Amino acid sequence: MKKLGYILLGFAIGAVLTYFYCPRQLEKEMKVMKPSGVISINEAKELNNNWTKYRQAAVDSAAKQQGRNHDDRSTWWALDDIENYLAYAKSQSDSLGYNMSGIRVYLGVYGSNAGQSKKNLTTMFIVPTGKKSTSEASSLNIGLQGGNEDVPVSPLNDGTGGDTGYP
Repeated sequence: MKKLGYILLGFAIGAVLTYFYCPRQLEKEMKVMKPSGVISINEAKELNNNWTKYRQAAVDSAAKQQGRNHDDRSTWWALDDIENYLAYAKSQSDSLGYNMSGIRVYLGVYGSNAGQSKKNLTTMFIVPTGKKSTSEASSLNIGLQGGNEDVPVSPLNDGTGGDTGYP
């Protein structure tokens, strides 16, 4: 019985020492890096002003044919919706055998059957992009083909539209 007590005491001391002296996986601090393609606020305002100058009249004239003064020119999604969609799209892409590498934003127009609030108005939707996985066992994955084909995962729509330009 004495030997069993020593064994249990040894396990307990070993567990305590392991807890305090072995490296633990704490939440990794994610280094936030500025992505490529970020533009200044002034550049964004210039792009928006150019859209107003070169496109707004044509787009709004089409909206006026539908009995509206303006068409939507932006779409807003909640951050939680975007994060959840990206996680969903990655999971679905993996299960379909694709390596998701990005997203594409498309412009669309609701049809005449969309209901009065959306009838024939502009919308935007997000589609995951990537390429078909070549092989799980491959140790060298050279992407000589394009990698930006649309992945057959349900797109994200139903953002909140807006008809005002960038401030």
